[in-house]
Amino acid sequence: MQRVHSRAWSVGVATLAYALASFVHHLHNAERLAAYPNLPPGLTRPVVYAAWAAVTFVGASGYLLYRGSHVRTGLALLGLYAALGFYGLAHYAVAPVTAHSLAMNLTIGCEVATAALLAVCVALEARRQFRVSEGSGI
Repeated sequence: MQRVHSRAWSVGVATLAYALASFVHHLHNAERLAAYPNLPPGLTRPVVYAAWAAVTFVGASGYLLYRGSHVRTGLALLGLYAALGFYGLAHYAVAPVTAHSLAMNLTIGCEVATAALLAVCVALEARRQFRVSEGSGI
């Protein structure tokens, strides 16, 4: 039983870690927008903050559903939330790593790393959820 609680705890910690990393990256991106190389001209501070709010809404909804009575739907949304964290790598589609400052690379890297951690935690918990339902005859 202890393992079940530790997995639920790890999903929560990974969600919080990714949420924090995502916030820091979006904050840095919005406040230092002109310094980021080759971004589209239509990308503005309000657009960056709106993107963060939309992504965070997915994650918060997923976590609340996961901790409530819709565990699988919550895990699906948390999986989507984690996948959205890899979009930070799009910075490297428009400019190489060397064109970004250390702070830019760190915020991007932390966001991607914590998104990967969340994806692993969600996958492990989803596997456990499906095993539990198979064992119960549902």
